Amino acid sequence: MDRFEAMSVLLAVVDAGSLSAGARRLHAPLATVSRKVADLEKHLGVRLVLRTRRGLALTEEGRSYVAASRRILEELDAAERQASGDYGALRGGLHVTAPIAFGERHLLPIALEFLKEQPDINLRLTLTDRQLSLADEHVDVALRIGHLADSALIAIRLGAVRRVICASPDYLARRGVPFRPEDLSRHDGISFQGFATAPEVRYRRDGTAFAVEPRPKLAVNTTEAAIQAAVAGVGIIRVLSYQISDQLRSGTLQELLTEFAPEPLPVNIVYRATGPLPMKMRCFLDWITPRLREQMARQLPAIQARLR
Repeated sequence: MDRFEAMSVLLAVVDAGSLSAGARRLHAPLATVSRKVADLEKHLGVRLVLRTRRGLALTEEGRSYVAASRRILEELDAAERQASGDYGALRGGLHVTAPIAFGERHLLPIALEFLKEQPDINLRLTLTDRQLSLADEHVDVALRIGHLADSALIAIRLGAVRRVICASPDYLARRGVPFRPEDLSRHDGISFQGFATAPEVRYRRDGTAFAVEPRPKLAVNTTEAAIQAAVAGVGIIRVLSYQISDQLRSGTLQELLTEFAPEPLPVNIVYRATGPLPMKMRCFLDWITPRLREQMARQLPAIQARLR
């Protein structure tokens, strides 16, 4: 039995969620894929996956083996690419992830110019407000907004973004303008899934931090939907500055409580420390880092100037 092949088949099945989906991903007959998984389990003497009505579920042994298989295959792939000279070549694929709005506004235009300069590099750009695991999702580079929790990642600081609380002029005309954070308890709020809770929402006053929330009026699952609801006058929203720069510029949203604003959130590029960087990845980092830093340095003063 080719154990490397068996590991690859198992990972494809697990990532796809079922034997049939794994077979389609591998472009292989279902019977062949099922047999290879069964042979691997027989070789190891343990059950790795359980067949359920909803698909597959990993056993405890299966979870450990899948995690080890990922590490082994990644190290094998890295060794082969290094031996073949791919580490020193400007070719191949890169998987990059970033938050949706930041990626669309800032990262994508820079990445498109990079691809024009490097025609032999292919880029997969995943824009999502969910933080992907670099190891599990095979991500090369991630752009992260907020304080980093994973100390195993290498981080390149780009700048910071402000946290903004705002509402539409129509809402403020109807309900009044909050002048102190305590006033928020009498206002309606719009929340959306995935936004960090305290201490990210803490306000500052006289050197101390405290948290006050508007009454929950509407909860949605995307930032864009929350912004649309705020523009429509539903309530008060708390977002990041770049997410509503157009609305602040046009006046459809008005920033509130600026003197109590919390500290800006750091913005970093992160990647895993897995040995020497491939040339394509180093080239990409060298391209986007100074350009993103320049954009962010322009953005913060521009927004602050509009508030004076």
